[in-house]
This record gives sequence, C-alpha cells and structure tokens, in this order.
Amino acid sequence: MNKYLLAFLLILTISFAFAQNNLILEVNIEGNRNIDTELIKSLNILEIGSNLSTDKVSKTIKNLYQLGVFKDIDITTSEREQGVIINISVVEFPIVKSLKIKGNDKLKDKKIKEIMVLKEGSYWSPFLQTETTKQIIEKYKENGYHTVGINYQATELDNNETQVTIEIDEGDKVTIKKITIHGNKDTSSKQLFRKMKTKRNSLFRSGKFEEDVFEEDKQKIISYYNKKGYIDTRIISTDVKLINGNFYIDIYLYEGEEYLFGQVILEGNTRFTDELIQAQFKFKQDDIFNLQKFNQQLNAVASMYHEEGYIYAGFDHKLKKDENKINITLSINENTRAKIRKVHIRGNRKTKEKVIRKQLAIAPGDYFQQSKVQRSLSNIYNMGFFEADLYPDYKPINKKGDIDLTITVNDKISGSANGGISVNSQDGIVGQLSVSHNNLLGNSWQSSVKWEFGGSTNNFTFSFTNPYFLDSNTLTGIDLYHTMRELTTYKLYTNGASLRLGRPLNFLNYSKIILGYSFYAKRYRIISGNEEAVTQTLRDYDKSGWQNTSSLSATITRDNRDNVFFPTTGSNFTIFNELAGGPLLGDFSYFKQITQLSWYTKTIWKLVLRTKWRFGYVESYNNSTVPPDEKFYLGGVGNDAIRGYADRSIGPVDSFGNNKGGYRSIIFSSEYAAPLAGDQIVGLLFFDAGDAFNKMEEFNFWKLKSGAGIGVRIQSPFGLIGFDYAYNFISHNWEPHFQFGTTF
Repeated sequence: MNKYLLAFLLILTISFAFAQNNLILEVNIEGNRNIDTELIKSLNILEIGSNLSTDKVSKTIKNLYQLGVFKDIDITTSEREQGVIINISVVEFPIVKSLKIKGNDKLKDKKIKEIMVLKEGSYWSPFLQTETTKQIIEKYKENGYHTVGINYQATELDNNETQVTIEIDEGDKVTIKKITIHGNKDTSSKQLFRKMKTKRNSLFRSGKFEEDVFEEDKQKIISYYNKKGYIDTRIISTDVKLINGNFYIDIYLYEGEEYLFGQVILEGNTRFTDELIQAQFKFKQDDIFNLQKFNQQLNAVASMYHEEGYIYAGFDHKLKKDENKINITLSINENTRAKIRKVHIRGNRKTKEKVIRKQLAIAPGDYFQQSKVQRSLSNIYNMGFFEADLYPDYKPINKKGDIDLTITVNDKISGSANGGISVNSQDGIVGQLSVSHNNLLGNSWQSSVKWEFGGSTNNFTFSFTNPYFLDSNTLTGIDLYHTMRELTTYKLYTNGASLRLGRPLNFLNYSKIILGYSFYAKRYRIISGNEEAVTQTLRDYDKSGWQNTSSLSATITRDNRDNVFFPTTGSNFTIFNELAGGPLLGDFSYFKQITQLSWYTKTIWKLVLRTKWRFGYVESYNNSTVPPDEKFYLGGVGNDAIRGYADRSIGPVDSFGNNKGGYRSIIFSSEYAAPLAGDQIVGLLFFDAGDAFNKMEEFNFWKLKSGAGIGVRIQSPFGLIGFDYAYNFISHNWEPHFQFGTTF
C-alpha cells in the first residue's frame, strides 16, 4: 500500500511541476513597424497568468494572419523556473508607396484604379495581388477583352516600402463569331436569337460576350418556350469556346412537347366561389398553355384575397399532364382575415397627425384592403407636404392575424419666398414677388401674398384657405385682390374679395363642391389713341367709372388621379358655374359655365397619355351685356391654352383685327408624357386644338386652331415651371411658351 502511495505522490509532483513550467509569465512582441502593438495584443489569446497550449498558439497565429498585413509570424518560448516567456515575432508585408500602371491603352489609369482593392498605402500581400488581378481582368472582360494578361513588378524601398508596377497585356478584343443552338425542332434558331441580347459580331453589333447577360439569355429562351406551351423545355448544357481570338457558343436544349390549357380544379376556397376564381384565368380550353400568363392570373387571384384582408392566404398549384393538356389543381389555404387594429403615423415633424389622418381611406377596425392602403398613400402624397418615399409597414399583433399599419412619411419644404421675372406675349416682362405656404402651423392651411408688376400689369393678391375648418371636412377661404391689367384697347382695374365654402360629396367618391361669393368693383379705361378701335359698349363702360359685380359660384370636382404631380391613372372632372347680377344686384348680369374633363392612361414603360376637353359658355341676361373680360380668349398658356399661338390671340375679331373674345369656347389637348426624373422632371409631346366663337352655328371642327410640339415640366421649390416649343399649323411658325403652374 505504501508503494502505490509513493508512486501517486511522484506523478502528482511531476504534473504540478509541468503545470508551473507552462505558466505564461510575460509576452513580448517584436518586428512590427507600422502595426500598433496594442492591436497585436488585442488579437493575442496567450495571456499572462494563463497556461500555454498548442491550441492557444494556433488561434493567435490565425488571428494575426487574418489581418492580412503579416508575411511571417513566429511564436517562441523561453523557459524559466516559474513558467515561460512568450516571444511573438512578426514580419510585415511592405507598404505600397507608389502604384503605376503600364500597357493600358483601352482603359485609363483612373478607371482601373477605381475598381482595384489595391491602393497606395496598402500592404503588398499575395491576397491583394490576386484580388487586383481578378478585378482588372473582369473590367477588361466587360469591355470585350478576354485574353488580358497581368504581371507585377515590385521594387523594394527603404523603411519596408515598395513600388508596384502593374504591367497589362490587353490583347485583342474578342467577339462572338458564331452562336449555334442544338435541339430546337419546332422553333427556329432565328426566333430564339431575337430573344437574346448576346449576339454575334456583325456590321451593326459589337458581338461582346458578357457572362451575366448570357445567363439571362438562357432564362429568356426558357421563358419564350414556356409562353408557347413547352413547359418541359430546359437547357442541357452550354459550351463557350475561345478559338483564334473569337468566341464560338453552342447551346444544347431539350424542347419537349407543346401543351394546351386544360382545366383549373380548385380546393380549399370558401371566401370566393369557383366561378369567380376561375374567371380570373382567361384561357379557353385547347388554348396553348402560356406559363407566364398563368402566373400573372394566379397573382390576380392572390390580389382578390389580399384585397379582402386575407393577406396570409397561401396558393399551391400543381400542373398535371393529361396527354397534350395541362390541368391545374389550385389548393388555397385562406387562413385568417386580417383586421387593422391601429394605424400609426411616423416621421411627421411639421404636419399635425390629425391632418394626415383625414387623408386615410382605411381606419382601425376595417378589414385590410390593399386598394384602400394605396389610396391612403396617394392622398397623403397629393397633399404636397411629403417626399415621395412614404411607405406602409404591417405588423401582426395577435394569433388572429390582425395587424398594426404604420405609415412613414418624410416632410419636405412647404413654404417659399421668391422673386422672379417672366415673359409672355400679352404683358411683356413681368416681375414677381411672393410669399406662400401650403401648410401653415402644420394644419394644412394655405396662404399666399403675391405682387406682379411691370409691363402692363400691377396685381396684388392675398389668399387664405383652411380645408378643415374647426377640424371638420368643411373648407373655408378668402381672397383679396387689387389688380390692373392692360389689354389690347383698354386698362382694367379691379378691387374686390371672394369667400369660399366647400364640402365633400359623400355620395360620390373623390368629389367635392365649393360655393363662392365674390364682390368686386371694376373700372375700364380706354387706352389713349385706341378710341376708334373700341366698341360702343366699352365706351359706355369707360364713362360709367367704377362698376360693381356681385356673383355666386358653384364648383363641383371629382378627382381620382393617383398622383397630382404626375398622374398615370384616373381622371379629373370640374364644372364651374357662376351667376352674376340679377337678384344678387350689381351692374353686370351674366351666367358663365366652364366644364373640363381630363383623364390619364398609362401606356408602355412609364409613358402616360393625358387628354383634356374644355368647354366654355357665357351669356348675359336681364338686358345686360357680358363684360369683355368675362369672354373667352384662347391661345398661349394657362387655362385657355392653345400652344403655338400668342396669349389671348384666338377668338372673333372686329373690323380693326382686335380680338373681341367669344361667348363660346372649345379646347382639346393631348399630351404624351415621360418622367425623366420621377415626377420632378417630365418631358412631353403635345397637340392642342380649339377655338372661341359667338354661336354654336359658327363652330367648324375642320377650322379649329391647332398646334403641336415638345415641352418639359420641372417641379421646383417655387412651383411647377414649364417650357413648351410649339408649331403653329396655321402660320407655320414656331412659338416658345414659358409658364408657371399646370394647365392639365
């Protein structure tokens, strides 16, 4: 027993001595020139006071090598009676002091250096050399050079620095000589080539080979076959060979057979009937099975469910071949119907939340409807207070699948103070000073003060509108104005005010009515030297001095445009009615009506066709006459625009050739608009036609004044700015037009 006890004590003593000899007493770091010692220490796990192990040594070396700056790392130990001293010796890669590129004729130094990971100040390591080679070769391949060679010359300098020279052998440009498709029996190679962007070299094609484009082309071939009913088509293999400086491409495919559309068998649907769901699939029996169209129509079924709040619905379809037909079994897992518990508004720093909530087409407690959410976003954006990057987010909040809806907005500048100069054919050069704000105090109050002066104009206007009086949906507004305008034969002075009161029409979506009352005094002054060219009526007005107008108006609008700044769908209908004089007293008695309909249709890409009809009618009563400024004068820009003609130049003329204005007007306008930078810059082609006349019997469709041209619209902080250049089909002249605000 004593013998075994002695052996045990001996083993214990030896083990204790060994443990003491592996205790780390000190860690020394040497060899580093540019790398901070503290950084090396932070990656070292051989800590003082811990025991030395091969695993710790291995991990420390690995950590240090991952920095990518060391050429060599050596860890040695010095034994002491109490333990060991660790010596970590490192050798750094040299630093690139200068970097030169030679042999590059096709790509400039700047272009190459932009894509390289290797920079001056980098550590010259094999990893960076490999990555740089890869990046340069890929860049050359993008430009059609597939045989490029890269060599490096590194010259050692003092202080562990180096000068690196990249020598590039660009080689010749490599193009596609021939593309061959194998296995296509029912579709010609020519038809498939049309679907591909990868083309062989020819007089009008570069023949450049791009790997990513070629991969897309293979998918396009499959998609083309799928559209034709070949759902089994697949590309077996491809072979891209580089022979004598040219690419030869072989594509091997399996066509399979053409299939026809069979029937759709439904499972699991309870919310919608079989007939309603099957109506979304526009195929007829024995039509060619088009997989792309089927997927689109399956998305239409999903949209039906999402629109009714079934946002968790799942759709699993299986295609089953029956001879030459495809039958589809569509299994629908409807899941729960989502309700909206809360609607959160985030990001509004200036606009009060209650104002934003008035734009919501969906409310807490409603079932989720995608169309109402989109309409809410359109309503909020159309206020003009927020950037276009507003978006919704949904968060499930219980096991029923109900959600909280969060709408995030981003305020933009709502007020402006500006001055400027505009030019038009009627008033000449006109200066402008204005201060406006369309979201005062975050309440959506709109106010502006504007002064126009110079040329033949001196106008001062003040306007204030509260669209939500006492937090209701009632609109109230007031306008004050003092204006002077010089027309062809007379000057018109106006002082007055208008009151407005508006409400939504609940029985008609997207519509409202605005009632107005105006009272203003007008004075006509014949311009000296033009006495012979004026009518007797105008002479009487001149002698009468200041005369009053008292009028009531009613404006009904329906506007369901998706975006008021650049509409792509929807329409805008407005009918304006004004009754002056008669029971309202005043010196002028007339009835005026203007009807305008604009509608918007999305076409290919993002192009939008915009069409407008505008009709005008004015007539006096009660033995009065229609004031000349209430008649219709077409031409130029503005509400009565016909581009290609000077402002107010179209209408009945007197014996002196002066435009008397018409009692009736008709305008047709069509624009084809393209967004050049979102809805901030829009280019357009346009055609305008119209005329003003006194009686409907005088209307002649074939004699309408017409013009066409090109234009641009820029949404600036000062409002919408436009420039049009129009061709006049009557005089065969070109006419430039500048405008502020929109006429469509």
